[in-house]
Amino acid sequence: MRFGMRGLRNDHLSCCVNTLLQTFSATWELADLLVKWEAAAGMDSFNVPLQLKKVLVAMRGDSSHPAPHRDFLHCLDRNCIRLSFQHDADEVFLSILNLMQQQMDDKVLAVEIQNLYKISVETYLQCLECNCVQTHNSYLLSLPLHIKEDHNSLEDCMTSFFEHQELTGINRCFCPHCETKMPSRQGVRLSTLPRILCIHLKRFRNIQGFTRKLDCGVTFPETFDFSEISKEAFSADLKQSGGRYTLYAVVVHSGSSMCGHYTAYIRDRVNEHWHYADDSHVRQASWEEVQKTYGGDCRHTAYMLMYRRNTKEQGRQPEFSG
Repeated sequence: MRFGMRGLRNDHLSCCVNTLLQTFSATWELADLLVKWEAAAGMDSFNVPLQLKKVLVAMRGDSSHPAPHRDFLHCLDRNCIRLSFQHDADEVFLSILNLMQQQMDDKVLAVEIQNLYKISVETYLQCLECNCVQTHNSYLLSLPLHIKEDHNSLEDCMTSFFEHQELTGINRCFCPHCETKMPSRQGVRLSTLPRILCIHLKRFRNIQGFTRKLDCGVTFPETFDFSEISKEAFSADLKQSGGRYTLYAVVVHSGSSMCGHYTAYIRDRVNEHWHYADDSHVRQASWEEVQKTYGGDCRHTAYMLMYRRNTKEQGRQPEFSG
């Protein structure tokens, strides 16, 4: 049975968590994995994955009333994501994923959940004298993109992220072959593409000790293909083919760096209609409305973008039950 989208009451300044819960609910891959998990008996009420599973089940229930999520909020509070404080959505998102990794007793399933979002990257450092290359492998759970104080496009932001940098002068790096500090070229390449790509538009910037929000425009498409981004973005051993993604959720920040509010646009997986969730209030929206969050003329701006990699399975309807 298909249920409507369900709102969440704002409880102790919980708009940030409410918005992220809407994106988690729209990520049916995460819901499928959580429903597989049989938590050990006696697990306490401050276990983040257990409480997340419960609230996602509740969000699939009767859409005429806001979903109960107070236990989840108190669970986060006990895990140092405090109630009654304003939070950064990307920081809370990463904290929830990391707490799930730490607190699930089924470690294989915990890795599967993390792998949904895991962006494997290769950082390289090339000596400009002898061409010796040093590499380091790591991963990200969201892609942080720097934006300019001007007009930006998502494609341009990604291209800038993967452009190499020349390290000269006092920034020279040690080359093990030359056995001294040498001018170098540094960059990042993708080793794997995630199923769910979370993009963080870095709108908050510290300037002379003060945090300021950048409301400049950042355009983003409903679909994009990684193959159209700079070839420098890929390592030689990229393990996955097919880099076409479709947008399904947008986390929006309204206001300033000191006083703000989070809401979300969510795309229905069945009929592909957009909906707008502002805490307990949920209504139908349109792509044209989503585009108004590009920024530039208002402070109602996109802050996080959730894209799903296109696969042949996309039309499969998941089963989700308590």
